[in-house]
Amino acid sequence: MTDPSTPGSGAPSARTLVIIPTYDERDNLPTVVERLLAATPDVSVLIADDNSPDGTGEVADRLAADDPRGRISVLHRQGKQGLGAAYIAGFRWGLERDYSVLVEMDADGSHPPERLPAMLAAVDEGADLAIGSRYVPGGSVVNWPWQRHVISRGGNVYSRIMLGVGIKDITAGYRAYRADAIAALDLDSIESKGYCFQIDMTWRLLNTGRTVVEVPITFTERTVGHSKMSESIFREAAVNVARWGWEKRRRQLKGLIGR
Repeated sequence: MTDPSTPGSGAPSARTLVIIPTYDERDNLPTVVERLLAATPDVSVLIADDNSPDGTGEVADRLAADDPRGRISVLHRQGKQGLGAAYIAGFRWGLERDYSVLVEMDADGSHPPERLPAMLAAVDEGADLAIGSRYVPGGSVVNWPWQRHVISRGGNVYSRIMLGVGIKDITAGYRAYRADAIAALDLDSIESKGYCFQIDMTWRLLNTGRTVVEVPITFTERTVGHSKMSESIFREAAVNVARWGWEKRRRQLKGLIGR
């Protein structure tokens, strides 16, 4: 693993770690990293590869070796353990090295690196979490079939109703967190693996009084490779969101009875 130089002080981008989980993304990864470092040259990048059978890990190692500024590191994991586990490993890695902002970004090109400065600015202005949002004014989705629109919007509406929150894109995976907000969470208790992980993280931050804002982005569907979504991922989200919503209402009811 190539370790980047110690993050310095100053603008958020100089203290930022962008975590990119990968599984079979060898064709997408070089372009995403190139765009990211062009848009935000001072960030550090951690590629967390889940032992991709297509050789993505080797591609990541070459990117790290070829970067003259040593901004790219690679975390080789034992196998496919889920998106949530990859991000938690990346969070721990970044916290151990005293980064102040931790960013989640997909490797497939759907998250525009060019919008990262706006997300970092939101964190710099006081947000604990800045979500790259498809569903606030200025946000959009490109190249999705209608079925994906229905699933995504339906999942967000379901989550807003069940949890009683106003966030328009709580399932979004493009995020910038203030590191101290992550450090205050019990990462060991987070078991969500896929689609649900983003909802889980947002819910935990909201329940600890943290500030969440949404920054508009244009989400572009991948052109190379295949989506990692599955029926089990959707089922996990539906069940967990319902449980969290019920627990919230039960606490509220107990509070009313106890008055």
